[in-house]
Amino acid sequence: MDLIGRRPLFSAFGLFILLFLVGTSFPIVPETKQAVVVSFGKPVRILGGYKPGRPIGAAGAGISYRIPIFEQLVWIDKRVLDVDMQRQQVLSTDQRRLQVDAFARYRIVDPLKMFIRARTEQQLNEQLRPILGSEVRNELGKRTFAALLTPERQGVMNSVKASLNQIAREYGVEVLDVRIKRTDLPDGAPLASAFDRMRTAREQEARSIRAEGAKRAQIIQAEADAEAARVYAASFGKDAEFYEFYRAMQSYKSTFIGDPQNPPKPTTIILSPQNDYLKEFSGRGR
Repeated sequence: MDLIGRRPLFSAFGLFILLFLVGTSFPIVPETKQAVVVSFGKPVRILGGYKPGRPIGAAGAGISYRIPIFEQLVWIDKRVLDVDMQRQQVLSTDQRRLQVDAFARYRIVDPLKMFIRARTEQQLNEQLRPILGSEVRNELGKRTFAALLTPERQGVMNSVKASLNQIAREYGVEVLDVRIKRTDLPDGAPLASAFDRMRTAREQEARSIRAEGAKRAQIIQAEADAEAARVYAASFGKDAEFYEFYRAMQSYKSTFIGDPQNPPKPTTIILSPQNDYLKEFSGRGR
């Protein structure tokens, strides 16, 4: 007590150092983190390491320990992370140049391997990005442009994921998913040429559909005309006067009305009421 009284600043500084050593000796490991304990640049143990099948935070999180000054902590995320591939050009099997954007989602399952190979998460992303781009480019180079617009696209992504996983394991990483965000043709002549081909193909398809429709319409019209002729012939054979009346009505229609879609120009017809052509107007009994 006398020493504290005589040298209060020295005592306060000593107390501060003591509290600092005690506080740094028992770090708190968050549920979403894992840590590599490094002693003089060499990893010695893992705190709160990820284990497959065990919920995050179920074990390993909380208060831990380390030797102050001699041991440092390198924090590594347990959660699912993502890495974006740089937009790049890919040549498909049908010689289409494509602009592709993709990303991968992953989790660090072996923090020791990750620390040895990449040290930090940022450096890990920088190393995984070109690998992802290379695998996407190699896999899309085996496919046609049309295949990327069909359900086959999911198979392409699964193949990229499997290939990427083989390399990512060396970094202590498990790749969970790979997705293509966009697949576009380059701007300029290739894009305009592709649009022209697509437009031409759709126009040809439309002409084919219209031709098939016209063909079927002609067949249906011919069948209907044949059926009508059969019915008329049967009716005319039973009643000759009905046939004469029907032909007269057809003639009147053509003369006075014409085709409704192409009406004739106005004309004037002067006939005697006793003219044979108008006998159906006056009635047969008169």
